[in-house]
Amino acid sequence: MPSNATSTPHSTDTPDPLQAARPAASQGPAERVVHLAISGTYSSGKSTTTEAVSVATGIPRSHAMTSREILKDLVPGKQVQELSAVELLALGLRRLEERIHNEAQPGSFVSDGSVIHEWIYGEARMRVGIHPGAGAFHKMLTELAGLPVKRFYRQYMDAYGRITKDRAKRVYDAFVHLPVEFAMREDGHRPVSEEFRRMSDQLLIETLEEMEIPYHVVRGSVAERVGQIVEIFDLPLVMPLPEAVEIAERRVGEASALLEADARRHEAQRQKSLRRRIRYALRY
Repeated sequence: MPSNATSTPHSTDTPDPLQAARPAASQGPAERVVHLAISGTYSSGKSTTTEAVSVATGIPRSHAMTSREILKDLVPGKQVQELSAVELLALGLRRLEERIHNEAQPGSFVSDGSVIHEWIYGEARMRVGIHPGAGAFHKMLTELAGLPVKRFYRQYMDAYGRITKDRAKRVYDAFVHLPVEFAMREDGHRPVSEEFRRMSDQLLIETLEEMEIPYHVVRGSVAERVGQIVEIFDLPLVMPLPEAVEIAERRVGEASALLEADARRHEAQRQKSLRRRIRYALRY
């Protein structure tokens, strides 16, 4: 875990990234409304950092349900790596719907991810394959199966990106980006590769630059990151930082343990056959 915590500001023509969200001098901190998005790809510490900021400041945390939680209703019995392109689009849209609903509530929020994240992951899948964690043979079969329809999906993702980026510029005051610093967790519900993770991280930075939304790249441990975020945005505290980080790590750890246990149960019940693997590989 890095010990040299650093933050790198990236701003547009607006010097203060939250100037529009700050109250006049006569107003108190309770009247200030902040819409902050915590950005980062898989296993970047995004959920723990967001939860810790929320606990420490009292600002509500906004997020979407995990893919595994959504799949129980959307396509029961399937894992993410078994989804077709259409099912992956439906999953992304459901998560986008959740984010829009949760972020529409009055008052401040700190968002675990943002509306552009599902588009980023879809865009990365277009580049490295819709099942990035699969083997080379599986990827080859899936790519061949997708050749007749890939042009449509390319156009769809372009339109999806325009919509989500426009909304992000309207909704968020600023972003905090967490770069890839930690090893990816093998927890059974993140079917991605290191290539996919690195590409998603790069696409997030490129998109933030394109949108010209002020953002800071924040590095270090969870405690170091939270301290930097509080300082950068001058957020009032309702709890000491060490206590908030401890609570956040416990909550996120418990939630992750439940997801991992569910993934193991699900995997144990599946039939492992070559025929089944080829059938899924031949779907796009």
